[in-house]
Amino acid sequence: MPNRAYPDITAPQLRTGWRFGWVDILVVVAMLLLFWLLFSLSGDMRVHFDELHPPPLSLDVEMIPYYTARTVLRMFIAFAASLLFTFIWGYIAAKSLRARKVMLPILDILQSVPVLGFLSITVTGFLALFPGSLLGVECASIFAVFTAQAWNMTFGFYHSLVTIPAELSEASSIFRLNRWQRFTTLELPASAIGLMWNSMMSFGGGWFFVAQSEAITVLNKNIKLPGLGSYMAAAVEAGNTRAALYAIGAMIFTILLIDQLVWRPLVAWAEKFKLENTEAKDSPQSWMLDLLRRSNVIGWLFQRIGRVVGRASQRLSSVATDVTESVARNAPTLFKQALRVALWLAIAAGMVWLVIDAFGVAREIKTEMTGTAMLHVVWLGLLTFLRVLAMMIVATLIWTPIGVWIGLRPRVARIAQPLAQIAASFPVNMTFPFIVVFFITANIPINIGSILLMALGTQWYILFNVIAGAMAIPTDLREAAQIFGLRKWRLWKTVIIPAIFPFWVTGAVTATGGAWNASIVAEVASWGNNKLVADGLGAYIAQVTEKGDKPAIYFSIVVMSLFVVLINRFLWRRLYALAEQKFKLD
Repeated sequence: MPNRAYPDITAPQLRTGWRFGWVDILVVVAMLLLFWLLFSLSGDMRVHFDELHPPPLSLDVEMIPYYTARTVLRMFIAFAASLLFTFIWGYIAAKSLRARKVMLPILDILQSVPVLGFLSITVTGFLALFPGSLLGVECASIFAVFTAQAWNMTFGFYHSLVTIPAELSEASSIFRLNRWQRFTTLELPASAIGLMWNSMMSFGGGWFFVAQSEAITVLNKNIKLPGLGSYMAAAVEAGNTRAALYAIGAMIFTILLIDQLVWRPLVAWAEKFKLENTEAKDSPQSWMLDLLRRSNVIGWLFQRIGRVVGRASQRLSSVATDVTESVARNAPTLFKQALRVALWLAIAAGMVWLVIDAFGVAREIKTEMTGTAMLHVVWLGLLTFLRVLAMMIVATLIWTPIGVWIGLRPRVARIAQPLAQIAASFPVNMTFPFIVVFFITANIPINIGSILLMALGTQWYILFNVIAGAMAIPTDLREAAQIFGLRKWRLWKTVIIPAIFPFWVTGAVTATGGAWNASIVAEVASWGNNKLVADGLGAYIAQVTEKGDKPAIYFSIVVMSLFVVLINRFLWRRLYALAEQKFKLD
């Protein structure tokens, strides 16, 4: 059951006869400033845009705050869309066994498709949707950031739903909770801790690809949106060390600020949903959360919003119950069968459309690519697969014990969280000026060095998920292990591994998918006139995308998807089942 030892920290209590204090003034000013920024920046997203003459990007240092604000707005819009996608896709996959068999492989493929692959398809469509407006390019950029955030969150939410303790699911059935009540009172709280840490990691994944999403170079188009990522990319292209260092400083400051104002308060707040019966000796803390709890303005807003949400929840619960019972009692068998037939027809129509489109692509590939070229692409995919496999094994061996050590010590987590957030969020291509020089000086071939570059951007998925798994271990279970004298390997075998295994599976799945995605930047490293290119599918996709070679783009993405499907079929699907059936805290 949820931990009742913690106070209700969802909102501060409104005191009678309250008056404005300095905290309330600070909150009101911050809210007004936030609304003004949203209004101003959203207006800048809809200015006129000429595809043939895109606006120039300035490398003046004075423009960094404005560019940073534009980037942060895109990140949070993409995060909101990712959160909505997570709830819908993850919920359906967890509740329907038939849907799961299709949705999880699709999700695994989508997280492995490079951001440039999405951009090559979506840029033209968004430009046509909003002709003459910068909003089209903004939507393409936001969608690219979305593809870097959504998959990890969805996998984490799905695993949280399928590993809910059996006694809690049985209790919800005994109390006859409908789907909405079960979601709000059981499933969402049970997934809170994992969702918070996966959200942090996914947000960091958006930072990782922010340069590729803002400095768009696909299909012979070279567009740079106003943003910190495009500023950093322009600085790298120009070899402007001063501008690159200022941009790095701005990104680190922004990551730390968001961590203090958003993520740390959410992690501390989510602790109340931990499944335990006794209070932990040390729990996550947040000065920002403590400050907000002292604000009477926030308390007043939460009370009003809480009443509205509560009434809406009650109405949705009653409507859901009425509709479910009505359909179950009154819907004739013929209607149900017709509904199933209509669903299968819709799926069949979609498959036919995909097949027709695939034949069109195949004809285009057949006329443009030889059989030797196709076999070469497959060979490059195998080389990249070996790098992905090496990265996953090494990252698991290194970060699993470190993640457990951090997760079991909240005081250490308070220090490690922002550091890990910076490391996970920092775009690896911004370190290329130093890494390229190091590789050249140390005579390290890029075919081996690209494994390091790949790990720099994706190993954090394993670390963050393991930390979340360790933090979710109930305090009473840890105390029982201590009473029985479990130490070292016995403790890991009996308590730690069963507790963190579902989280590790999520982290490993998203790390490998992210590694395929990151290969487009990890296998091509450049600074000024120095450029190192590895033999791999990621480097190939980056090159053909920049040229606008559609047949090569399509075929290389298909090859990457086939590798991902095979890995999913023979490895991840079995680990999913193992995590759901055996390694589960019941």
